[in-house]
Amino acid sequence: MGKGAHSYLDDPRNADVKVWINGALHPRAEARVSVLDSGFVLGDGVWEGLRVHKGRIAFLDRHLNRLEEGAKALDYDLGLTREALTAALYETLEANGMREGDGVHIRLMTTRGLKATPYQDPRVTISPATIVILPEWKTPDPAVAEKGLRLFTVHVRRGYPDVQDQKLNSHSKINCITACIQATKAGADEALMLDPHGFVATCNSTHFFIVRKGEVWTSTGDYCLGGVTRGIIIELCRDAGIPVFEKNFTLTQVYSADEAFTTGTFAGLVPVIEVDGREISTARGPMVERLQQLYAEKIAAA
Repeated sequence: MGKGAHSYLDDPRNADVKVWINGALHPRAEARVSVLDSGFVLGDGVWEGLRVHKGRIAFLDRHLNRLEEGAKALDYDLGLTREALTAALYETLEANGMREGDGVHIRLMTTRGLKATPYQDPRVTISPATIVILPEWKTPDPAVAEKGLRLFTVHVRRGYPDVQDQKLNSHSKINCITACIQATKAGADEALMLDPHGFVATCNSTHFFIVRKGEVWTSTGDYCLGGVTRGIIIELCRDAGIPVFEKNFTLTQVYSADEAFTTGTFAGLVPVIEVDGREISTARGPMVERLQQLYAEKIAAA
């Protein structure tokens, strides 16, 4: 199930998981939020995807930093301290028998809360923030990490921050969804998106890197989310003495790259073998393989 970098192996245990909503656990089939919730009405809220490794949530501090910054920027109070939110995450894992396992992915979702009426003004919010913790047994499809992805460059751009700030990991993902639709209609696994100036920005649900002559390049970051895995890969390159650059580059430089890959919390590093019908590589290249190993070691040591 799933597509592209988010392809995963089905697990029947997910039918019985318990979902944490505002302090109470509910069977998945009965987990509900109101039709007047800000997230449903308007996409008003921020969220995080979290990965569990040997019973620990990988890089949790970095994810909570981003979540708290987003909520503060949107001017709503999460209503829980970091300590309380962390306790709720581990309580949910414990309740689902996931405390010691691998292959678990958590969707931590927050919204501004209930509205008195379906209208955008935050002043008609009448409840504390809504917090949802949805854990799943969700193992990335190992074939994808070896075979790689095919990308298609779409017309939908990552825009200026005064229109929709890409640093907000908000529930409002319509530009990414329209990009994904165009790419899948073109027969690709995921969309490659450009910035307003025509330089490569990111993918619709992952971050994008290329490898040229032993150097690792990614976008400036001006028009994409501050990706946790993206940042870790940049750090790993620097620590390992691999030249890494956050810079502007064009599709011509993508098409002629030696390797390419995407990064994300769910699947880690996934090779890209084709962009817009141009073959980048036939399989996982040596740089991607090396970085996958360094990333695995980083998670194990975290």
